[in-house]
Amino acid sequence: MFTGIIENLGTIAALRPTGGEGRRISVDAGLDLSGSRIGDSIAVNGACLTVVELAGSRFAADVSPETMRRTTFGQARIGDRVNIERAMRLSDRLDGHLVSGHIDGVGVVAERQTQANAWVITIEAPEALTGYMIPKGSVAVDGISLTINHCDRSGFALAVIPHTAAVTTIGLRRVGDCVNLETDMIGKYVARFVRPDATDPLARPAGETGAKGTIDRDLLARKGFL
Repeated sequence: MFTGIIENLGTIAALRPTGGEGRRISVDAGLDLSGSRIGDSIAVNGACLTVVELAGSRFAADVSPETMRRTTFGQARIGDRVNIERAMRLSDRLDGHLVSGHIDGVGVVAERQTQANAWVITIEAPEALTGYMIPKGSVAVDGISLTINHCDRSGFALAVIPHTAAVTTIGLRRVGDCVNLETDMIGKYVARFVRPDATDPLARPAGETGAKGTIDRDLLARKGFL
């Protein structure tokens, strides 16, 4: 689990194919990783990766074909700067929001404008993802916890302050660049329970019926919540 508060800008040091569509990626995190171990999780541009090699500030991780398809790693090049965040401790402050490191899909930077002391960045995203977004809600862009200014079916806009632009990759992004997106975890679970697919066997407990399988006042009353 992560918070979306980036610890450092790292650099992709090496890339090599592994088993067809997979890759092994080596990253110089620019951090003291003496407290990390093989098997630990580190988010790279928001994608949770498992450390398989570790030496000083550099680590390597295997990227599966599914992660290659879901993320921007298919476009990654040696020398690219990447956002680094190690997994949170349960005792840590949650300064951002709950981020799983499981990328939902890829968006594209559509517009970048200066507004007073901030950059306003508009990102085009698939409707399958924007359906989980709300104004002033949270979204992780390349692993960065950001607040949505406004959104519609085609995308969303963010206000990025100078500090965030300086210490993360969002300051390097230009129109046309692709970014990893993870929508709010809590929003996804709420949507899953409130408007499940009626054909989904997980939509309701076994033996329960209902035309839509939605949560309504009648269901809440029967379950003792009202």
